[in-house]
Amino acid sequence: MTTHAAALPVLQGESGLAHYLREIRSYPMLEANEEFILAKSWKEHGDLDAAHKLVTSHLRLVAKIAMGYRGYGLPLSDLIAEGNVGMMQAVKRFDPDRGFRLATYAMWWIRAAIQEYILHSWSLVKIGTTAAQKRLFFNLRRLKRDMRAIDDGDLSPEQVTHIADTLAVTEAEVVSMNGRMLGGDQSLNAPMRADGESGGEWQDWLADDSESQEHKLGAAQETAHRQRLLAQAMLGLDPREREIIMARRLKDPADTLEDLSQHFGVSRERIRQIEARAFEKLQDNIKKEAVKEGLLIEA
Repeated sequence: MTTHAAALPVLQGESGLAHYLREIRSYPMLEANEEFILAKSWKEHGDLDAAHKLVTSHLRLVAKIAMGYRGYGLPLSDLIAEGNVGMMQAVKRFDPDRGFRLATYAMWWIRAAIQEYILHSWSLVKIGTTAAQKRLFFNLRRLKRDMRAIDDGDLSPEQVTHIADTLAVTEAEVVSMNGRMLGGDQSLNAPMRADGESGGEWQDWLADDSESQEHKLGAAQETAHRQRLLAQAMLGLDPREREIIMARRLKDPADTLEDLSQHFGVSRERIRQIEARAFEKLQDNIKKEAVKEGLLIEA
């Protein structure tokens, strides 16, 4: 068993991003068998060199995930650093005998670490305290992008209504959150240097064709796992809650509040309340299943 491991590459603020992204590209991706052997060596013998290889081979994955959160007004270098902490936690708890790749498992930990950092940095005073407000915080940009409204300042009344209905929040909360989060995305095609003369684009340092198959497999495995967790969690809802959740969250296009109010013979507001309560129950059930399977830390 080894007694030490090489240090991880150091990310020295935004000015050092180009060097860091270039450095992590030098770490090779692991084949499935090699990853399994290293994970077993770390788990059973505490081999720090094996753990180091597992972490460094996934640093590009961390950077890619962190890029997805660059619109929250925080330094990308900080997001990557927090994601790396999540990656190390994933390696620490990874069980290779479960049969899935480390990338699939690590995605949960990386995202959780980055989201916790964002929530802490923005503070509850800025983003609100309810589960619905936090859900709005992390989904608003995606919904705006889906509606091609990401570059607009103010949302149209129709867009506000759509987002409020989709996320089970009030229209006032949507307007307020949108105002706080305006600032625009940083394009992956943007030059890494302000003068645009050298260094290439950000995506140049993140793109690697050799990773595509692993990422496709990881994404497929994660999707299948999430579907299984969702199906299990749905069993904890009563029939009406389950039908409303399926109609509002899982159907494309989703049923409107008016459609469901007529179907169940209750008001639109009552449907909204049932949906909100059912969604919170669903989230709690999914979290419990994830904790039970070691995919999430219990708060």
